[in-house]
Amino acid sequence: MKANEFDKKFDNNKLDIIDDLDLSSAKRLNQVQKRVNVDFPTWVIDSLDKEASRIGVTRQSIIKLWLVERLEERSSRV
Repeated sequence: MKANEFDKKFDNNKLDIIDDLDLSSAKRLNQVQKRVNVDFPTWVIDSLDKEASRIGVTRQSIIKLWLVERLEERSSRV
């Protein structure tokens, strides 16, 4: 499909265009994972586990969530 045909389909509110895309080589920018190790005092781990359990997520998820929230908050102030 040529780009102008694709654009026309989209512009005509044919929003289901996913079948027209080749997603086999699609990549999400800035989403490459890199493993890091962080040491925390026991009381921090206990607090993280308590909060993670309260909202029903894993410890890793709560750490990621809080870090991302903080970074986004900071970048919005700059």
